[in-house]
Amino acid sequence: MSKHSSRRSFLRHAAAGFSTLALSRGALAQAAAEPPARPLQVENAVVEPVSVEVNARAIPNFEPRDRTRTRFGSLEYRSGLVLTSRYRGFGGLSGIRLDAKGERFLAVSDQGGWFTGTIRYANGKMVGLDDVEAAPLLGAEGRPITEKRMWWDSESLARDGNFVYVGLERVNQILRYDFAKGGTRARGEVMPVPAGVRKLPSNKGLEALVVVPQDKSKGKDQNMPLAGTLIAFSERGLDADGNLTAFLIGGATPGQFSVRRTEKYDISDAVLLPSGELLILERKFSWFTGVNIRIRSLPLKSIAPGALVDGPALFAADLGHEIDNMEGIDAHVTAEGETVLTLISDDNFSMLQRTLLLQFTLAE
Repeated sequence: MSKHSSRRSFLRHAAAGFSTLALSRGALAQAAAEPPARPLQVENAVVEPVSVEVNARAIPNFEPRDRTRTRFGSLEYRSGLVLTSRYRGFGGLSGIRLDAKGERFLAVSDQGGWFTGTIRYANGKMVGLDDVEAAPLLGAEGRPITEKRMWWDSESLARDGNFVYVGLERVNQILRYDFAKGGTRARGEVMPVPAGVRKLPSNKGLEALVVVPQDKSKGKDQNMPLAGTLIAFSERGLDADGNLTAFLIGGATPGQFSVRRTEKYDISDAVLLPSGELLILERKFSWFTGVNIRIRSLPLKSIAPGALVDGPALFAADLGHEIDNMEGIDAHVTAEGETVLTLISDDNFSMLQRTLLLQFTLAE
């Protein structure tokens, strides 16, 4: 049996290992049942970031069964990496945001930690990570948020200039950080959220955050629809019709809307393209087919309080491809004008899963 087939077999029979696909973390390994040891948690109110060495192994083909294939739906495979580290806290990566060049990154671990660094490229392909640092998410009092009960499940990430938003799934809270005040050492401010957010399921709650930017140099009518709004998606908080609930926080038209749920997919992240197209990353688990992921496009202009929004699938993959528990997505535009999507996986700190960093070009 090949190494790839063995891994696929393990994952296909380990539903409980994927936090959002079945049961809680810890079904794959006891070590994942509770947050790992937190070496960054010290007595000082401000914790300095620590350097982390991350090793990268290239993924030359997204579909090992057909090494000549590069096109998958509306996406063209560019490159991928398997990331490993001896640093005990590395893993659980649930959200990622890149700079405009797709080089500098900010990632959040679902164990209450930040990771920053730079993606190194060669001939347009990712080849490694440089200058990686880790630091704990701090609360308003300057202490790691993991000191509070159930506050370690940091699942979603959005960025608007210096302001960074983190969604905590188990307590369904949103923290806002001003990175102008110390970067990853900034203190998180608890944001007011709609009552519906607090009613989301504990382990199927806030899973994706997107900020619709507001260009203050333009008039109101020239901005994107919902400019100045934070959009919060639940993983599997369902409305009365079984669709996925989402929320418009702030902006001119706050409220609640729904995303049509099809084929039992749940939302794991979202990203807003410069074109105004909103992409949602989805996944599901079945004992018969294993893990599946999908990227769906939603028109931003269709989102409004009370709306039910839907859109076409651009991409789908299963365990016959190089995927894992894909939890994060972001986008940047290259100097050549190509839109590149970056996906990252949450390994649940399990020996049976991997931390993958994948990139695709949006071909159409």
